[in-house]
Amino acid sequence: MSDSRPKVLVACDKNVRENYLSSEEIQRLERLADWEWFECAGGGIYEIPKDPQKAEAIGPHLADKDALIVCHGAPRIDAHILSQAPRLKIIGELEGDRFAARIDLDAAWDRGVRTVDTTNGSSYPVAEWALGMILACLRNAGAHFRRLIAGDTQRDPDVVRLMGGMLQGKRVGLIGGGHMGRHLIKLLRPFEGEIWVHDPYLPRELAEAVGFVQTTLDNVFSQCDVVVCVAPLTPGTRGMIDARALGLLRAGSVFVNVSRGAVVDSDALITRLRKGDIVAGIEAFDPEPIPPDSELLQLENAFVSPHFGWITGTDHPHFFSLMIDELERFFAGHEPYFELTPRAQANRAGAPPV
Repeated sequence: MSDSRPKVLVACDKNVRENYLSSEEIQRLERLADWEWFECAGGGIYEIPKDPQKAEAIGPHLADKDALIVCHGAPRIDAHILSQAPRLKIIGELEGDRFAARIDLDAAWDRGVRTVDTTNGSSYPVAEWALGMILACLRNAGAHFRRLIAGDTQRDPDVVRLMGGMLQGKRVGLIGGGHMGRHLIKLLRPFEGEIWVHDPYLPRELAEAVGFVQTTLDNVFSQCDVVVCVAPLTPGTRGMIDARALGLLRAGSVFVNVSRGAVVDSDALITRLRKGDIVAGIEAFDPEPIPPDSELLQLENAFVSPHFGWITGTDHPHFFSLMIDELERFFAGHEPYFELTPRAQANRAGAPPV
């Protein structure tokens, strides 16, 4: 085959190879490039164990590669591995829970290697479920459902009184303005309300370009009808939504968490819900899964789902499709959409914004 075609290495375990890489997307990749699968077992989405043997084994496969795609099972791509990849121009991480844990970003940037990740493939279905939870909580649907399945089929006036009503015209505040948050903004547009966002890592010009008010955490909690947490879990966001923040929620408001449970102080959330004057939609909780004896499951004003918002109903998740899009753009001389930058690195490390 012609050396002018890019050469791509996909490093992942057998599960990713069989369940993430659909035949249609492989055909797209084959139209673009020559590719090879480097099978590497072990490791999952969160942990990348040190494995010197695996790190040494991948080197020879990278000698002639222009692009590297990593996912579960791949070794961390560090300076030593990069030194064996003289042609490498771009590294993409399929699914890494937004931490770029499989890529030494500084080492890649030092060599002029571009870095992207498509973890946001799970953000789009979760944004849809966030909208669903908002609508359900505004009608206090969880409480109505509990009464119905208990055999009480009459509409309860006390439950109705806690209903926030229509989403139309409501002010919605987002904690986090990443891929999930921005997709949720698109879904909220038809409801013609205000959208406020707290995210210190966003470029200032994004608010005007996308159309939202960029503001403080306190303003979001104290002045919005609906508050939605779509922030990633980082050292800077762990426990960020605490008793003080939850105490700012206005009576009659809705709080939804579709990000990670540990962003919210679970005990403080339950304490706030006990007051009975707000409704919460909880897709992610800490610990997870929710303990069967958790008081959260007994609270009428809590609408709870089992962290399933990322499930698309299709045979393959979207990560690989988005990655092929990125490679097509990159090798055509365009800019990637999902590039990992120093700003993204600071966000994921919980460091001050760059």
